[in-house]
Amino acid sequence: MFRTESAKREMIGSEGMVLLDMIRRLNRRSATGHLLKLIEKTHPADMAWVFRHLNEAERSKIFDIIAQTKVIGEFLSELDESILLGLVQQLTPQYLASILADIPSDDAVDILEIIPEELADEIRKHMEQEDREEVEGLLQYHPETAGGLMSPDFMCLEEDVTVGDAISIIQQKSEEMEMVFYLYIKYGDGKLAGVISLRELLMNAPGRKLKDIMNSNVISVSTDTDQEDVAHIVSQYNILAVPVVDSSFDLVGIVTVDDIIDVIREEATEDFLQMAGAGKDREILLKSTFENAMLRAPWLFASWVGGIMAMVIIGSFEQELAQVIALASFIPIVMGMGGNIATQSSTIIVRGIATGRVNMNELLKVIFREFRVGILLGFVYGVFLGVVSFFMHRDQTLLGIVVGLSIFFIMAMSATLGTIIPLVLKRFGFDAAIATGPFVTTAIDIVGVMMYFYTAKVVLGL
Repeated sequence: MFRTESAKREMIGSEGMVLLDMIRRLNRRSATGHLLKLIEKTHPADMAWVFRHLNEAERSKIFDIIAQTKVIGEFLSELDESILLGLVQQLTPQYLASILADIPSDDAVDILEIIPEELADEIRKHMEQEDREEVEGLLQYHPETAGGLMSPDFMCLEEDVTVGDAISIIQQKSEEMEMVFYLYIKYGDGKLAGVISLRELLMNAPGRKLKDIMNSNVISVSTDTDQEDVAHIVSQYNILAVPVVDSSFDLVGIVTVDDIIDVIREEATEDFLQMAGAGKDREILLKSTFENAMLRAPWLFASWVGGIMAMVIIGSFEQELAQVIALASFIPIVMGMGGNIATQSSTIIVRGIATGRVNMNELLKVIFREFRVGILLGFVYGVFLGVVSFFMHRDQTLLGIVVGLSIFFIMAMSATLGTIIPLVLKRFGFDAAIATGPFVTTAIDIVGVMMYFYTAKVVLGL
């Protein structure tokens, strides 16, 4: 799986910067031999981290050297998509086909899915028939499903095989497989029968058959299971891999924990970006200034509209403001407190939905809990702000009551709305993360200002 900006493993301490500086100095001196040795000793993930910090001229020279090593395939699979796209244009389809043949088929599919379709077709034409058929089999699945994540290279044996024979087979074929921590058992024409861990296998007598010691209650997913659901299953049951079956319950692949970690990071990054109102492009930091601005502009439009509407509402209470000018000084805190507690509630609910901790069948219970939180916090901050208002504006004795009541009502209402909106979006099949961006805070700003001024109008008799 490809790593994104948020998913990169930052090297501990100054190690990364030392490596980056060393590579730059060797490159300036044209010390190709030393660079080649250093690159061969460096992990492809670390090399990808360094590569992202190089300028275009440095990348071109360094990549020419990386292309001479055996780690070129692993290096490409670790790169950000935008950087990878620029590099593959420099390589011939024949060479790319040979690179993809040396890496796991699921990683090869990831590369083929993001490069231009014409180039991908040319690459597949130059691949060996066996590799081509394996890759094309994976390409039929959506990339964000279990079928798109799975690797077809797994250890699977018939149920009548003995423990001794199974150990011999594993010793012979383990290097070709994605993961051998689990041995999957099949029966008939390939249907999943059970699973046994490598540890359990070694603990049994050589003459015992696999069907007698396997766990038949195996946790599996189908090829069309969404990647978020797969990640939830792996984290829920603390397993290192989950088998993937097709509609006939035939075992077709496994999704390993390293791919699940990437999925969790990618989904979390998308949620954070959406909640901040910055779209969902995980590589936004690698975009140009114009592209970055265009991605964020639509989300900010909601805030702009909300600001205009709040301005209109405040303008409609111009006479009331003229009579009690001190009301204007509390507008920022009224809007801020409402927006903040709404964002808190929305974030908690979105996270709860993502981790399965929010029961969608008990929505009223979830909403009522956040409503009570809003009432409690609204009371506390309403009293605090009311006291502050009383001492700041002694000539307006009722202003403290206005401000205190407004904060109380607004925080209770905001916590409730911040809970309801993502729950409703989830219920209707929309991404709940979008609720915690500018939409919630903008809505709270508008409703909050209206509640504040109507409270002032009633209490102060304006």
